Amino acid sequence: MDWLEQMILTLGGTNPIFQGLIGGLFIALLNGIGALLVLIWQKPSQQFLDSALGFAAGVMLAASFTSLILPGVEYGGIFPVLAGMVLGAVVLDLGDRFIPHLHPGRGREGPESSRIRAVWLFILAITLHNMPEGLAVGVGFGSGNLSDAIPLMLAIGIQNIPEGLAVAVAALNAGMGTYFYAGFVGIRAGLVEIPLTLFGVWAVSVARPLLPYAMGFAAGAMLYVISDEIIPETHGTGHEKLATMGTMVGVIVMLYLDVTLG
Repeated sequence: MDWLEQMILTLGGTNPIFQGLIGGLFIALLNGIGALLVLIWQKPSQQFLDSALGFAAGVMLAASFTSLILPGVEYGGIFPVLAGMVLGAVVLDLGDRFIPHLHPGRGREGPESSRIRAVWLFILAITLHNMPEGLAVGVGFGSGNLSDAIPLMLAIGIQNIPEGLAVAVAALNAGMGTYFYAGFVGIRAGLVEIPLTLFGVWAVSVARPLLPYAMGFAAGAMLYVISDEIIPETHGTGHEKLATMGTMVGVIVMLYLDVTLG
């Protein structure tokens, strides 16, 4: 999709920081669109939500390999990527253990914190979930290879739409105010992706040898989120088949984007 690459070069020039900012704004915008869908689609079925989150998991799964792990191996070899993957999973696991947060399906996790309101525990959970996605897009643009970064940006953006809707619906079901406030919660939870995108670009721009480690880190963090967060949430309501089909569709969409745009 040459026109999209040309548009990013026109808006952001050749500076990866500005290109990454465009990518971060894009994925956050689609997350916001998904969150605001709650205003017109106020009660999507649980079957749809599980399928949609399964789709998001499939996109993230394929993107971890096609846009992060394999390019990272080509750039710096297998061991830096593997080290980054382990570190990414460990960091997300530590965040999951030591940052108090609230999942709609599984309740509170992390240390007990009676002083923090449930709405903030919920936002912290979604923030932990969204961090690897923003970081991955940032690392993609920081690599300087738009043919890898653009499919990754599009894929993460597309899967952010059902994610944003799911967050807003979960906020509504948790009793967090009106439909407008639920949509705002979904938007706010996705905004963390913008600074994380910029951080990912900056990290690999100022220290180029970190690129394969950063790619592995982002991939490991996303794989952790898929296995520890998304799959348990989507397979705990009796709609495992639909969630699995959604995952398959997500993988297919990401592979198609990678092959046709890469």
